[in-house]
Amino acid sequence: MGVQEVKAQAPDVAGRFDQVAGMAGHFHFAQKKGYSGVGLYTRHEPSEVVAGLGDSEFDAEGRWVELRFDRPGRAFSVVSCYFPSGSSGEERQAAKFRFLDLLHPQLMALKARREFILVGDVNIAHKAIDLKNWKGNQKNSGFLPEERAWMDRLLSEGGLVDVFRTLNPHPDQYTWWSNRGQAWAKNVGWRLDYHLATPAIAATARQQHIHLAQRFSDHAPLTIDYDFSL
Repeated sequence: MGVQEVKAQAPDVAGRFDQVAGMAGHFHFAQKKGYSGVGLYTRHEPSEVVAGLGDSEFDAEGRWVELRFDRPGRAFSVVSCYFPSGSSGEERQAAKFRFLDLLHPQLMALKARREFILVGDVNIAHKAIDLKNWKGNQKNSGFLPEERAWMDRLLSEGGLVDVFRTLNPHPDQYTWWSNRGQAWAKNVGWRLDYHLATPAIAATARQQHIHLAQRFSDHAPLTIDYDFSL
């Protein structure tokens, strides 16, 4: 189970949230209190935990944790990743572009070595089907042409799979809603949360579900069931 934007530090988690439903948690916390941070919960002991991308700017923000499950003949990873948002202004949008430039070769190098699933808040709606008001958001962070082109490159040239869309091609499927107005009530949302997987792993995906019965935050949990064992 992957979580993003945990906004916690190690002392906040220890003894309270380091285990959930029998699953052990592994985290990458931001240096700044109350900011960013990612985690993964698992019932299986990883062979290695990788926290961070090896980049000082974004590792300080706690944006990547990877659990590796290596067995004879198979190398497999699960990643929790939190992409920056650029909605607060030009400075953060520039940081988001730097993150995308950093992440693409990292993902391609990972794909060359091992199978993986990346679960995360990507902060990008890829296509018009992925947000309600796509016409009015073409100049806004999260739906900029450059961001969408990055996703195109990742999925077409890079060969990764947007697993949710392979299972659910229907419109009005969103995972984030603004807290302003009646966005949640009217389902004026964005699909910002993804499972991005290598093709062999994506082929084992069987079911998807966006949990809408209860609202936990401005995001809704996304669950995908895969038919393979570690």
